[in-house]
Amino acid sequence: MTESGAQSGPTTLRIILGGHLRRMRVAAGISRSDAGWEIRSSESKISRMELGRVGLKERDVADLLKLYGLDDDEERERLLALARQANDPGWWHRFGDVLPSWFHSYLDLEASAQLIRIYELQFVPGLLQTRDYIRAVVQLGRGMIPAEEVERRINLRINRQEVLTRPDPVRVWAVIDEAALRRPIGGNRVIIDQLNHLIEVSHMPNVTLQVVPLSIGGHAAAGGSFSILRFPESDLPDTVYIEHLTSALYLDKLDELDQYTAAMESLCVAAPQPNKTRDILTAIRKDFEA
Repeated sequence: MTESGAQSGPTTLRIILGGHLRRMRVAAGISRSDAGWEIRSSESKISRMELGRVGLKERDVADLLKLYGLDDDEERERLLALARQANDPGWWHRFGDVLPSWFHSYLDLEASAQLIRIYELQFVPGLLQTRDYIRAVVQLGRGMIPAEEVERRINLRINRQEVLTRPDPVRVWAVIDEAALRRPIGGNRVIIDQLNHLIEVSHMPNVTLQVVPLSIGGHAAAGGSFSILRFPESDLPDTVYIEHLTSALYLDKLDELDQYTAAMESLCVAAPQPNKTRDILTAIRKDFEA
C-alpha cells in the first residue's frame, strides 16, 4: 500500500482504497452481493465503492476488512486511516466560492499525479505562471470583479504550484505554442517577467519545457490545449484533461489516451529540443524589450 495519501485528494484516495478492497474481495472469493449484505447495502454500492465513485464510511471499510479475512492489525489501521483521509475535503475546498465545481476533480488529480504533460496553445500553463500574469488572466473577460475575489483566484493558482516544490514533486513536461508566449497578457512588463520566470523554472530538474515555433505551421495538436496526467498508482489510469469555458472533459479510455499520447509525442518531436528552449525564450523576451 502506498503512502501517497499524504499528497492525494479525496477522489484519488477513494479510487486507491476501492481498488485495494476489490482485490481483497476477489482474493477471498466473495461476491459483491455478499459484501453488500455485510455492510447492510447492495451489490451496486460495493461496485461504486470499488470504483471510487462514492464516499467510504470507516465502519463499512472495517466490516469489509473483517469479512475479507484481514488479520494484520497494522495494515487494517492503515486502510482505515486511508478511509478517513478520503472523506476529508482537499485544501482547495476553502476556495469553493471562486472554484467551479467541475474543476475540483482536476485539482484532485493534479495533486496526485506523478507526471503531467501539457500542451498549451493560448496561455502559459497555470503551474508556471507568475502572480502578475495570473492576475491578468483572471481578469480577462470578467470586467470589473472585486479585488478580494481576484486575490483569492490568484492564491488558489499559487497554492497549486506547490506540487512543483513539494518533497516528492510532480514532473511537468510542458509544450507551449509560441503564440501563447508572444501574446502580451498584462502588458510588456508582465510578459517579460513571465518569460524570465520560465527561463528560471526550466532549470528545475522536474520541469521540461519546449516551445512549438510558429514557423512549423500546422501540427498534430492544432485542435486545442490538453493535459495528460500519469499516476504512481496502478488503480489510477492515465487521464486526458481538456478544459472548456464552462466545463471540462476527463478521458481515460485506452483508444482516446493513445490518440492524445501520439499527438503529444508528435509535438515533442516537431518542437526544438528542450536544450534550445532558453535560447528561444530569450529571443522572444528581446522582442518585448525592443
